[in-house]
Amino acid sequence: MTNPVTFTASAPSERPTADQGTEDVAALKAQARRLAAHCAKYRGADTRRAIIQIVTTTVPFIALLAAMVATVDSHYWITLLLAVPASGLLVRFFIIQHDCGHGSFLPSRTANDLIGRMISVLTMTPYGLWRRVHAKHHATSGNLDRRGYGDINTLTLEEYRERTPWQRLGYRIYRHPLFLFPIGVPFFFAVLQRVPWGHPLDPKESWSSVVGLNLAMIVFYGALGALIGYVNLLLIAAPMILMASAIGGWLFFIQHQFDDGHWDASDEWDFQVAAIRGSSYYVLPKPLEWFTGNIGLHHIHHLNSVIPNYRLHDCLATSPEFQEMNRVTFWESLKCARLAVWDEAQRRLLTFREAHAAFARKAADQSAPAPQS
Repeated sequence: MTNPVTFTASAPSERPTADQGTEDVAALKAQARRLAAHCAKYRGADTRRAIIQIVTTTVPFIALLAAMVATVDSHYWITLLLAVPASGLLVRFFIIQHDCGHGSFLPSRTANDLIGRMISVLTMTPYGLWRRVHAKHHATSGNLDRRGYGDINTLTLEEYRERTPWQRLGYRIYRHPLFLFPIGVPFFFAVLQRVPWGHPLDPKESWSSVVGLNLAMIVFYGALGALIGYVNLLLIAAPMILMASAIGGWLFFIQHQFDDGHWDASDEWDFQVAAIRGSSYYVLPKPLEWFTGNIGLHHIHHLNSVIPNYRLHDCLATSPEFQEMNRVTFWESLKCARLAVWDEAQRRLLTFREAHAAFARKAADQSAPAPQS
C-alpha cells in the first residue's frame, strides 16, 4: 500500500527546511496528479444505475409519505418516527440534485436539468442558483483568499483576533453546533433560499432561479395542502425539512472542517492538492452511505466532480491511497464540531479554547522584557 503524503504540525525547531518543504509540496502535487488520472477512469454517467437510484429513492419516499398522512391525525408519534427515514431520503434526493448540477447524474444535460429542477421542489433549493454557487465552491475550495462560496464560514486565527468582542461572540454563536445545525442551516434552506439577495451572486443572476422555484413550490404544496389539509402538511413536512437540512448542514461541515484540513493563500493554492488534502473521507456505516449518496467520499468528489455518486465507491475500491486518506469516522467527526479557527502558522484548525490560548501566549511574549545583550 502506498502511504499518502501528509503534513503534521511540528514544533518550531522541527519544521522542515525550505528545501524539504519544496520537496514535500512537489510530492503532494505529484500524488494529486496521479490520483486525478485514476479518477478520470470513473467519470461519466450510467443511465441504468441513475434510473435505479431514482426509483429506489422515490418509491420508499412516497410510501413513507403515505404512511405519514395515514397516521398524522391519530398517531402523530408514528408520523415523527417515519420522518426520520423520510428525511434521510430527502438528503438522498439532494445528492441526486447535486449530481445533476454537476452534469454527472445522467448523460444528457437536458435530462440532468429537468430532474434537478423537479427535485428542487422537495429540497427547497433553487437549482440554477445552487449549480452556479456550487461550481464556484469547487473552483475555490481551500483558497483562503476566495472563501464564501457554499462553505461554512471559517475565520483565520488572525482574523478572529482582529474582531471586536461582539463580533467574536457572534462568530462563536454562529459556529456553535446547537445553533448551526438545528437552527442556522434549516433557516438557510427554508427561508434564505426564498429570496434572491444574500447569496454570493448578483441578485439578477439569482432572481429567475429563486422566483421560479418559489412559484413551483406554491403550486405543488398548495395542491398537496388542499388534498391532505394545510395543518397536516405542515406537521408532516416540518420535521422532515428540519432533520434533512440539519443532516445536510453537518455533511457540508465535516467535508472540509476536520483535523487535517487544508487551506492556502492564492499564490500557493493548487486545485488538485486542495481537493485531496482539504476534503475528507467520511467513513459511515453502509446504510448511512446509502442515504447520503456516498457524498462522504468527498476527497474523490472534489478531485473529479463529474464522477456520479453511484460510481464513487468504484473509484475508492481500486485506490489504496484514497482509502487511507483523510479518514474521519462518525465518532471522530463529533469531536470536529469544536473546530472553528484556522491557524495559518500551525496549518490546522483550532478550537476556540486553543485560539484564546494562542492569544494569551502571544500577549505574554510581547510583554516579556527583551533579553539583555
